[in-house]
Amino acid sequence: MITSISGVLVTTTPLTAVIETGGLGYEIHVPVTTAERLPQPGKPAKLHTYAVYREDSQTLYGFATEEERDFFRLLVEKVTGVGPKMALSVLSKLSLPTLRGAIAAGDVGLLAKCPGIGRKTAERLVMELRDTLIPAEAGATATSPAPARPGAAPSEDRIRDAVLALGALGYKPADADKAVRQASVALGPSATTEALIKKALG
Repeated sequence: MITSISGVLVTTTPLTAVIETGGLGYEIHVPVTTAERLPQPGKPAKLHTYAVYREDSQTLYGFATEEERDFFRLLVEKVTGVGPKMALSVLSKLSLPTLRGAIAAGDVGLLAKCPGIGRKTAERLVMELRDTLIPAEAGATATSPAPARPGAAPSEDRIRDAVLALGALGYKPADADKAVRQASVALGPSATTEALIKKALG
């Protein structure tokens, strides 16, 4: 199983990236939330990958962090009716902290706004993943935050708090998530909640 690929980023689009390593170029499908954090072509890049092998194809899906890759795997392997394309669509619309929070809170309305996700599928996401995610959410608040890795996004708690703050100011949840996501890319992993909010507000 290919779990990660490191090399030189050759080309990128909002949903794909080509990384060259060892004389081979690997086309990797990525969510928009990962594409936003990739460097310029010609620079070193690393993606955490999930491979799907079928009779007529071999497809790689890549993510900026192991946590996003593992959540993608959870969607594909645990949720009835959710395949790789649908899971990629979900992770393209909302950041991981917002997705986890929506599932834990049972926010079917927000989940149903993801492209290709109807209300029934959103309800399945909540029903089949809520029990898995709530213990992780509780554990995250009970322990000290891990030190930031180079290139990592700010902690999930800070991103989630910034999204909630924008929501309180009248932003739609998806718009708030996108604004905070872009702010986190610009400011880096040390950004505070207050800095994320200020940057997102422009």
